[in-house]
Amino acid sequence: VGLHGKSFIPMLSSFACAIPGIMATRTIESPKDRLVTILVAPLMSCSARLPVYTLLIGACIPDIRVLGIFKLTGLTMLAMYLLGIICVMFASALLSTIWRGGAFFKTLDFSKVLIAWVLTFMVVTTMARLRRIIFIQSASVVVISIVSLLKGRSHPRLEGVIGGIYSNPNDLAFAIVLCLPFCFAFLLRTRSLPRKLVWGGGMLAMCTALFLTASRAGFIDLMVTGAVCLWIFGIKGKRVHLVAGAALAALVLGFAVGGRLKDRILDMSGNDLQNGVDVRAFDSYEQRRYLIIKSLEGIAHYPQGIGLANFEVYSGTWREVHVAYLQIAVEGGIVALVLYLLFFARGFANLKELRRIPTTDPEIDLFAGALRGTLVGFIVGALFAPEAYQYFPYFAVAYTSVLLAIAKEQQSSNDIPPDSPKQKRQWSRAETRPAELVPVGGVVGPSARATALFRNQR
Repeated sequence: VGLHGKSFIPMLSSFACAIPGIMATRTIESPKDRLVTILVAPLMSCSARLPVYTLLIGACIPDIRVLGIFKLTGLTMLAMYLLGIICVMFASALLSTIWRGGAFFKTLDFSKVLIAWVLTFMVVTTMARLRRIIFIQSASVVVISIVSLLKGRSHPRLEGVIGGIYSNPNDLAFAIVLCLPFCFAFLLRTRSLPRKLVWGGGMLAMCTALFLTASRAGFIDLMVTGAVCLWIFGIKGKRVHLVAGAALAALVLGFAVGGRLKDRILDMSGNDLQNGVDVRAFDSYEQRRYLIIKSLEGIAHYPQGIGLANFEVYSGTWREVHVAYLQIAVEGGIVALVLYLLFFARGFANLKELRRIPTTDPEIDLFAGALRGTLVGFIVGALFAPEAYQYFPYFAVAYTSVLLAIAKEQQSSNDIPPDSPKQKRQWSRAETRPAELVPVGGVVGPSARATALFRNQR
């Protein structure tokens, strides 16, 4: 768009109120930059709009349930976060002077995530459906990891073994990390020893593939996400054997297949570069530094964004910045970054609210822990990877909303007050089966024995 850096302060002021932000554009000398800044400033989402949104939704949206579970008002409020991101991206694409057509069609392609998110929220209405869709995603990554190991023995870093986004070793490592918490959940949920062995072997294959990618960002993300999962499922769940097994597996994999990863980490210093592979590892590190600096310059000059997929043209290197937050800020604008952070903060807020709801279903606690690990993995991994437009993290936020709605439905069917005292959760010892469900008056609910046992425990 060609705005001067002086547009930053008026647009930042618009987060508090658009009126002083528009008045602050008087300091911009160029009439074109001043006009564009005035047009974009009202798109900033100020905190005063939230109660207005709440009032309008309460007045215009009926308080009904969709598919018998989800409140239409809550669905509208959650969808507005994602819709706001897409609207701001369209505005930055139309105002872009770098490549309007490319940015517009890239935004149009990305906007499909809103439809997928709403459909997920509306169609996945039971724990069985949620478990099935998470199983498909997790099992597919396990299969991809195994195929990569079988076909990639002659490929350095497993690069190009599988087509699509997984041809990039960093993207493969990122997908593995995001699916590992769900694999933990399925491993702990099943009581069948063969199934436990299958899930354990699949997780071992995933970690082996991650080490062979030699992805430094993936390794850091694995350490953080693994620590969160072990804290939730191992320490809080009182499964010391899980922590010991994970530590042993990490040591074995580090000594067996971690040589290339260790070399790439040491090559970041730029000392003792012995071959072309070491030189490329150091050049990759230096290139990432340059792209980060270039993205910060782009944010300062174009606070309203340069349009999706235009950073590769703007940087002159035809590469993406390897920080998702900078990626969406430089291409979508500061407003898009704020809405982006608010959207994922909603996922953590859903999980926090979920912990206050008493439930007799251990699967809810189990997958809530897995979703927390996945979201933490994404928040950390986004610091090292250009994953702002990947659909999987957006689905994870949708899963938290679905899980919260299912827990509220169970609470209302069991007539459990939300502030009732409950036992400290063990983050789901799911080796014990959930309460047996029997039809009661045409509605599936917990058996009388399970309900009585739960009330006695209270």
